[in-house]
Amino acid sequence: MSEFGALSLVPPLLAIVLAIVTRRPILSLFLGIWSGGVIATGSIGIGQTFGWITESIGDVFHANILVFTLLLGSGVALIWRLGGATAVRNWATTRLASARAVGLATWVLGILLFFDDYANTAIVGSTMREISDQLRISREKLSYIVDSTAAPVATLGLSSWVAFQLSMIDEGYASLVEHEDYDVAAADTPGAFETFVGSIPFNIYSLLAIVMVGIIVLSRRDYGEMLTAERRSRRTGNVTREDANPLQEVEADLGEPIETKPMLRTFFAPIVVLIVVTLIGAFWTGYQEWVIEQDEAGATTSLEAAMSDAGTVQVLVDIVGASDFAAALVWGSFAMVVTAIVIGLAYDLFDIGDSVDTVLDGFSIMLTAVTVLVLAWSISAVAEDLGTGDYVAAAAEGVVSPALLPIVVLFVAAFVAFTMGSSWATMGIVTPIAITVAYDITGAFDLMPVIIGAVFSGAIFGDHTSPISDTSVLSSTFTGADLIDHIRTQLYYASTVLLVVVICYALFGYLDVPPAIYLPLGVILLVGLVYGLSSADAARRGVEPIAETTDHEQPRERE
Repeated sequence: MSEFGALSLVPPLLAIVLAIVTRRPILSLFLGIWSGGVIATGSIGIGQTFGWITESIGDVFHANILVFTLLLGSGVALIWRLGGATAVRNWATTRLASARAVGLATWVLGILLFFDDYANTAIVGSTMREISDQLRISREKLSYIVDSTAAPVATLGLSSWVAFQLSMIDEGYASLVEHEDYDVAAADTPGAFETFVGSIPFNIYSLLAIVMVGIIVLSRRDYGEMLTAERRSRRTGNVTREDANPLQEVEADLGEPIETKPMLRTFFAPIVVLIVVTLIGAFWTGYQEWVIEQDEAGATTSLEAAMSDAGTVQVLVDIVGASDFAAALVWGSFAMVVTAIVIGLAYDLFDIGDSVDTVLDGFSIMLTAVTVLVLAWSISAVAEDLGTGDYVAAAAEGVVSPALLPIVVLFVAAFVAFTMGSSWATMGIVTPIAITVAYDITGAFDLMPVIIGAVFSGAIFGDHTSPISDTSVLSSTFTGADLIDHIRTQLYYASTVLLVVVICYALFGYLDVPPAIYLPLGVILLVGLVYGLSSADAARRGVEPIAETTDHEQPRERE
């Protein structure tokens, strides 16, 4: 239990409330961190406040992500400057003739780029923003589609997320083995990979969040603040709210692109290089670490022999688990920048001086996003030092039964992620505790996949609804949306999915309904809720649930 008790909730909740009310995330985050410094030190807390901020910057993983974000900004700036975005817009205009087609393409692209959520948001957001604007899709809607496919997809495929999840499951089982009250041997615990695979049907929020995006895109129905945003965008051409503060606005910051020779290769070549170099880098770092682990264990270092003994999938999972995805993303983004510069010089679109200027301009358009990221990590460090997650998790331990446990774990993980702004931190805190509680209640491992799925579901939901979440920040950044507008509009859809998730867990826990039944039922419920809520909200406003451009208006032309 946290020594600060309920006071440990004050900093993250203060930052979240202020961000939503004032729409000023940077100021709100700083005040939240400062309040944590006051609580921790019992004094003015300025030294502790900046200590957390500098520690967040100094963390190797965070530093790599910051460099990746800045380089990605330069890559986006170079592609824009060289006319790559113009070429994609011209190509897509003839093939993606409707908002539904653009939304569907964005959704599919988000599902395909499963290997990392940061890269997913950057690539999909940057790729689809131009054509999305032209067809008057609000930036809020685009940001929702990007955000609600990035992290959920990354929790289900071979990615950096899965690697971290496996390590947390291992840590949870290790805590059982080391626990003096339990007679559990290491050989008695299931494998981490076996548990993870078993947890996929119970990671209901991630599965249904992806489905929800498809339902919204295909039905074209909206409700809540998203309906307001879509009606504004379709009828006025203003893809953002009039007084919105987008975290990135390429057009305003970089000026007009070079349109003398717009080429698709200018857009796609750097992005392909980013993906390929990142994946190769991740595999290489994982393989190098795997070899070291094999040497230390006195086992064979032959990859072929290991695959023959343990199985190809298990070895690949081990390699992915050992990968340094953050470093690989830096290499990939640097390669992306170099590729764009080479294309610009080869086709005589600019000289070396212009390329350097564009790279620096790219850094500048990411400064707001980088600042918010650093402060979001810092508020997470505040919550960790004050024991926010431990306090919430411990408070929920005594109120559970086997049937209710998945729902309790879901809400605990959701609240921890909401207040800390980090799915990874949430999984790190809640997973070992949830595994211990589940074993304490049942005395067996049968419930572990369900509990792990509930942790992941809650962590992603909390991430989607928190304005201090790094993935929300990056989704807003690369789609050019206002961060708080993105959170406020996405909240309605994420909450709808959460309601269905709770129903599915209740069906499983109390009626023993298997995933093969509750997942299709959950999809049906989502469809019914989308149609019902959109119709009710539209009727209340006296409008249609499908926002359309008026007949006399034409799609917005670029200025």
